Amino acid sequence: MSDLTVFNPAQVPDFARNNELSETALALTGGSTGGSVKRISIKGGVFRLIAGGKEIAAIEERYLDVVIVAAQPKVGRMYYAGKWDPTAKATGPACWSADGDKPAEAVKQPQGANCATCPQNVAGSGQGNSKACRFERRLAVVLANDIDGDVLQLALPSTSIFGDAENGNHPLHAYVKALTAQNISPDMVITRIKFDTSAEHPKLFFKPFMNIEIQ
Repeated sequence: MSDLTVFNPAQVPDFARNNELSETALALTGGSTGGSVKRISIKGGVFRLIAGGKEIAAIEERYLDVVIVAAQPKVGRMYYAGKWDPTAKATGPACWSADGDKPAEAVKQPQGANCATCPQNVAGSGQGNSKACRFERRLAVVLANDIDGDVLQLALPSTSIFGDAENGNHPLHAYVKALTAQNISPDMVITRIKFDTSAEHPKLFFKPFMNIEIQ
């Protein structure tokens, strides 16, 4: 796997190589939103390695090869107060849900008793006719050239989760469905994640990085 072009191992700090599964479990619940989680950010359409709340490395290529080792059981939700500003300092969400049904217990100011009737889940509560509370699904991945290395969190926006395949490139759910239709588990293949360069906001596609044809 050394011929795969991903993060240069020299760019990955030592403290980002000793992650414990407990951190992964916390990340997947949706309840851990602090800077201690080691993760991959897609801010600005660039893959960035974040550790301790700080950017450690970035990759110029528009793709990243990983192995998906775990996933948030259900599609969650995330609500950020205020208007989105890509230049502002990153802050945690005001409300979130790991299961998409009700706010997490750790939320200090829930926006509603449940997600279905929440005022932030109404069209027009966000910019334009969008909803202020967005869908999100978190993955735990390892870099394909460092299988025994750190487990990293990757949070996906709704545009990277739902939808149909485009020219062999799949959103997450379509990708997993195509793999499992052939009795292939996502954690048994190297997945190439790449940006949709035609999208206005960061949007990811998934495809197997090996000789597997999926529809």
